[in-house]
Amino acid sequence: MLALRNIAKIFPNGVQALADLNFELTGGEFASLLGPSGCGKSTVLRIISGLTEPTSGKMEWLDSARGPQQLGYVFQEPTLMPWASIARNVALPLKLQGWPENADKRVSEALARVGLTEFKGVYPRELSGGMKMRASIARALVTEPNLLLMDEPFAALDEITRFRLNNDLLALWHSLQKTVVFVTHSVFESVYLSQRVIVMTSRPGRVFTQLMIDAPYPRDERFRTSGAYAGYCRRVSEALAQAMGESATAERA
Repeated sequence: MLALRNIAKIFPNGVQALADLNFELTGGEFASLLGPSGCGKSTVLRIISGLTEPTSGKMEWLDSARGPQQLGYVFQEPTLMPWASIARNVALPLKLQGWPENADKRVSEALARVGLTEFKGVYPRELSGGMKMRASIARALVTEPNLLLMDEPFAALDEITRFRLNNDLLALWHSLQKTVVFVTHSVFESVYLSQRVIVMTSRPGRVFTQLMIDAPYPRDERFRTSGAYAGYCRRVSEALAQAMGESATAERA
């Protein structure tokens, strides 16, 4: 679907977020970017989305039918407009596109997909943290994107809500057949959700290794408590520790 080739990013203050970062995305896959805080995971998403440009290297869209106009973005915080109803918040991307004729239908469908149909008329202050994040996901889906970028969307939620939203996200991914890039610093979340975990080094971030999670879908609590899940988590944890150790060695050198 797309490829990032030899990507580096140096900010105006001199901080180098990324160095020689390379990976490809296949259409329809669920991939997680895993790494410690500050390793450049969010910067990768911003480069894919076109919100920022790499200092060097390039990104290639390998399928001409897809491009930056065909993606949705879910940020770390719900970033909902407090003065607007949930339906109006979800409709915002369509408003920016000039209100297509089927806008109301698409808003209703997006709300239904995340279980918020009954809450379309309420305001963000009336929703729990998990429901606000559902609204944010609906807003990202309303444009019917091919690629969904998710930047640690569940990090601030309690464990029970996080598990529930993980399950709901997998159900959405399966039904909509979108490509998902999910940023997380949780080994457990990356293994539970992903087909592939891309492990990044500490800053400047690059790809240390990529691990396939071959467990079948649908995944549920039986998988989360299985020996296979524990084994995958151990492998990913070891890879992450090695990536961080290599980065520390390089800094000392």
